[in-house]
Amino acid sequence: MWEIIKTSLPQLLAAGFKYTIPLAIISFFFGLIIALVTALIRLSRQRGAFMILKWIASFYVWLFRSTPLLVQLFIVFFGLPYLRIKGVLPHGIKLEPFTAGIITFSLNTGAYASETIRAAISSVPTGQWEAGAAIGMTRLQILWRIILPQALRVALPPLSNSFISLVKDTSLAASITIMEMFAVSQQIAAENYQPLLMYTLVAMVYAVFTTILSYFQGYLERVVDRQVNANNR
Repeated sequence: MWEIIKTSLPQLLAAGFKYTIPLAIISFFFGLIIALVTALIRLSRQRGAFMILKWIASFYVWLFRSTPLLVQLFIVFFGLPYLRIKGVLPHGIKLEPFTAGIITFSLNTGAYASETIRAAISSVPTGQWEAGAAIGMTRLQILWRIILPQALRVALPPLSNSFISLVKDTSLAASITIMEMFAVSQQIAAENYQPLLMYTLVAMVYAVFTTILSYFQGYLERVVDRQVNANNR
């Protein structure tokens, strides 16, 4: 058993640092950008043609929160090649596994995180907007200098939890042939016929990764709290 662990653990860690962590970080980065834009669109008071954008944003959030992540991965990787439009996409849309994973995880993260950011911005008292306007700040300046720093304090814990969940969700990328940690554990288990040992080992590696991230989350929250408290003095 120890011999299997000794030979398998380096392979799992290598897959984690090569695919699992980069996939999670890149997807979360783009997901946050999508989430912020979506949240701001949905919070906007603009009317007229802008309502179409609000409807699209709401539909996007509903769609990705209402369907399983695994199904979304299959649609992007296996389904889009069959989206053939004569003269425009004669061969469909064929994506590399890693690219398909980033697109899917980013869109999924963006849908969930947009609700977190929208709730955080809404939690800031309206008086903050009025105070900023009273001293001649534009709406964009108020948002950037007053609202978002306060919203960050509220949004940080759930967003951090979303990132930790995303690290674990990357195990689904094995289904579209990305050789991340879980895929490597499956491959090794098929070779040594020790599925219980291999799946337990990869579970422990995930647990170590998420524990480190949870510690970093607590540290980041304390830093943000100190900064916000310092600004309020």
